[in-house]
Amino acid sequence: MKSIAATALGTWFACGLALAQQPATTANPPGMADRVAACIACHGKEGRATADGYYPRIAGKPAGYLLNQLQGFRDGHRRYPMMNYLLANLSDDYLQQIATFFAAQHPPYPPPVAPEANAAVLERGRLLVSEGDRQRRIPACIACHGKQLGGVQPAIPGLLGLPRDYINAQLGAWRNGERSARAPDCMGAIARELTPEDINAASSWLSAQAVPASYAPASTLAAPLPRQCGSLPQSAGAHP
Repeated sequence: MKSIAATALGTWFACGLALAQQPATTANPPGMADRVAACIACHGKEGRATADGYYPRIAGKPAGYLLNQLQGFRDGHRRYPMMNYLLANLSDDYLQQIATFFAAQHPPYPPPVAPEANAAVLERGRLLVSEGDRQRRIPACIACHGKQLGGVQPAIPGLLGLPRDYINAQLGAWRNGERSARAPDCMGAIARELTPEDINAASSWLSAQAVPASYAPASTLAAPLPRQCGSLPQSAGAHP
């Protein structure tokens, strides 16, 4: 892990300087792949993620979602020093270029890793993802992320093809306030209602699912969002 981090850090500094020095335009300019080399150093070729599972896949995510996350790192809503520093002086227009580039990448997904959780934990995870917990008023993951969990345009990400440890870390960051979004912060509110056991169950089930060949963000939500989400314009019609 240390050698991977050192290599990525060296490439990140060199490519990050070139990235910051490039002029911004509204469309993907020639050579964009070279300009996002700092991203690929950690997130893998085409943004497909790396085998260590520490850095997530960014390829094929909705461009609006990627833009929200890039802005979050730049503005301090998400905290990871290398990302915060790299993006600190980049404009919204430039971040949109990066988001558009990676949203258009669609490399294949690797097969899922065999789950370590037992059958009861996996079933609890499946129920949380597909049905939520009505007694505790916790919405199902599919209510926001789509029936196929592929995400929804323009800004809701898919949940399959992510390592268990990464999902755990992000839900924990939402729950502990290390990650936030524009108010009302729907994911932060939901994550704070989850127990550590809930998070383990959901992440174990999600990470054990194979990604279908047709996996892609849905064009629209099937129903209003169950919670108001400040980062999503569609949430205006959400249920209270």
